[in-house]
Amino acid sequence: MSSFVVTGGARGVGRAIAERLTADGTVVVVDVADRLVPPYPRMVLISGNAADPEVARRAATTAEAAGPLRGWVNNAATFDDGDLIGAPAARILELITANLALAVTGCHTAVNHFRGRRRPGAIVNVSSHQAQRPVRGALPYATAKAAIEGLTRAVAVDHGPDGIRTNAVALGSITTARSAAYRADHPEVDGQMAALHPLGRPGTAGEAAEAVAFLLSGAAGFVNGVILPVDGGRSANGPDPEARHRIR
Repeated sequence: MSSFVVTGGARGVGRAIAERLTADGTVVVVDVADRLVPPYPRMVLISGNAADPEVARRAATTAEAAGPLRGWVNNAATFDDGDLIGAPAARILELITANLALAVTGCHTAVNHFRGRRRPGAIVNVSSHQAQRPVRGALPYATAKAAIEGLTRAVAVDHGPDGIRTNAVALGSITTARSAAYRADHPEVDGQMAALHPLGRPGTAGEAAEAVAFLLSGAAGFVNGVILPVDGGRSANGPDPEARHRIR
């Protein structure tokens, strides 16, 4: 039975990814949380910062002990924001680095683990529609996600010859407990979200998890260096006030 590592997997999209992957093997979750609620069969928690190389190595070792490590998902993220007027440049760089370091450490650990065992493997980085179309006020997050997409392509090119596939999912708006709480306080957002997504709704964490599971699977054996939008068409959508006069 294979094993996987999912960073930021204690809640939200990361938790859905971890739960989905337990169908294929043991999943080691790396998260700052101190416990998994509720506990889940074939899911193990490593509590710590996924950007810490020692924590990441411990996750890889723990996964390998349960079964050959086959896939690594860099999902962990931070959501602190700042802007070029209200924060010093050093603070903006710190915020960008906080997100980018999570993916760099994960990729570094996974690549060296796979190569050290002369084993193929797969990495999936979780990105966002904001890498290409930023939301106002989220400069550090959008910049970090754009860098993560560049990292994805570079790792795919450098380590494809090692049999290591590296891809990313660029998520649109996904319904989580956090977003549901926000929408409960701001019900007008539902209509706005529906308008942004051609499918007329945000996605579910389960839908994001299925896309990640596909990219990790043998069914995606020739998929490498891809940034897959999982956004209901949001990134393809070009809202235009004249659109209602053009659609027949």
